[in-house]
Amino acid sequence: METLIRVAIVTGGASGIGRAICTQLAGKRVFVVVADIDEMGGKQTVSIIEKEGGRARFVRLDVTNAAQVNAMVNNVYKEFGRLDYMFNNAGIAMYGELYDMSLEHWERIVNINLWGVIHGTQAAYPLMKKQGFGSIANTASAAGLGPSPTAAAYATTKHAIVGLTTSLHYEAETFGVKVCALCPTFVNTPIFSNGEGINMDKAKISAQLQQKKMMSPEQFARIALKGLDRNQLIVCPMPLRRTMDIFFILFPAIHRRLIRFFRNAARQANVSHTKQT
Repeated sequence: METLIRVAIVTGGASGIGRAICTQLAGKRVFVVVADIDEMGGKQTVSIIEKEGGRARFVRLDVTNAAQVNAMVNNVYKEFGRLDYMFNNAGIAMYGELYDMSLEHWERIVNINLWGVIHGTQAAYPLMKKQGFGSIANTASAAGLGPSPTAAAYATTKHAIVGLTTSLHYEAETFGVKVCALCPTFVNTPIFSNGEGINMDKAKISAQLQQKKMMSPEQFARIALKGLDRNQLIVCPMPLRRTMDIFFILFPAIHRRLIRFFRNAARQANVSHTKQT
């Protein structure tokens, strides 16, 4: 391997935003390690990259396993002598009223969405600090920037990712390491259809989402890479981010009405909900 080649690890690279980030990095002559628990999808990502003349390999990875993540990251670093990008992107969606959730639901989403990001960050950051450069991008969500009724567990993990990432941003900048939180809004990816609905009719949720104008994964990946290169604190499509800032901070009463509207719309998909008085 050339000693000066740039190297990226992308968890959740088998589909959606992760795949789009992988292919766009490869187009910039970055060697991409596609890390995912989905072997078929991950190998398809590698095949797409190689057909376009890029270079990549697939590594099966369970991000909930700290030792496995640490070993993979360190093995890549030892092989190439550097790590330029760490995208902690793997995650799942979960919909449901809090009263319908069990501790097992909480453990599943926290282990993947939050601990997966912590494991990847904890493994990559010391290496980047030592080499004096590198970029870490942690995929949160616009749900991590405000309330998300009927998706409280998902929002909890994403708020935590925003807190972790924005805090590390200021620690890491003194060591030459860029860190940003990616906060996609409505992006047309399998995370919605693959998400877990707890006593929720996923067909109704999907129908509601399809009514919205969704961004393609490729569009968001371009925004994400540009924002990371510029060392932005949070990368979120600006129209929604600006709207959230205005309503959440300046017009809280309007924001509360909007959030209650979304809550009531989501409850139409709840198969066990009975009207509360």
